[in-house]
Amino acid sequence: MGVYKNIYRLFHQREKDYVHILEQQTDFICRTSTLLLEMFMTTDAEVWQSKERQIKACEAQGDALLNEIHEQLSGSLMTQVNSLDIQAVAMAMDDCLDVIKDTSKALLIYNPEKLDPQLEDLAHMANSQSLALHDMIPLLSNIKNNIASLTLGCDRVTELEHAADDAYEDYIGFIFQNVEDVKALIKYKNLAEMLENATDAHKRISDNVRKLLLSYLSV
Repeated sequence: MGVYKNIYRLFHQREKDYVHILEQQTDFICRTSTLLLEMFMTTDAEVWQSKERQIKACEAQGDALLNEIHEQLSGSLMTQVNSLDIQAVAMAMDDCLDVIKDTSKALLIYNPEKLDPQLEDLAHMANSQSLALHDMIPLLSNIKNNIASLTLGCDRVTELEHAADDAYEDYIGFIFQNVEDVKALIKYKNLAEMLENATDAHKRISDNVRKLLLSYLSV
């Protein structure tokens, strides 16, 4: 019995290890998406610069976490799910951090004179997605008992992404009808597109969680 207990303990410790790293990644995603939202709530360039630096620092730490999970899984013999599915979730999170960082940098580069509330709404949707992911990822430590909750979390992220698609299309129509300055039009269009890409990046995380769940259920 002692051998079986040790194997069981090893199995669950490794589950906790990779879920802990994923949780840290979602911490950074929440932090950066909140900072990005705050950037789109002001036109103060100094505030933009401060928050962009914080986002960049979080993204760099996120890169380190991705390397850590690669190393963790390369030496792992057993997990509840396929290690490639876990890596896919981690890589999608890292990509999401990259998109958030790029969007914050774009705001500094474009330096628009004003920010329409529709852009703030898009940033808010991305932030809401990050909060949903933050609540969902810890549930992976016990997939068996959390299938329904994990699925609902994925549904919430997808729902927000669909809402962002509609909001993006409405805003593009709005600026083409109301913004005459071509330079300003390009700025607003590109910023809206990058924010919509951020919501897509969040959805890719939940899509990979769904894939992980399917792999678990098919075993």
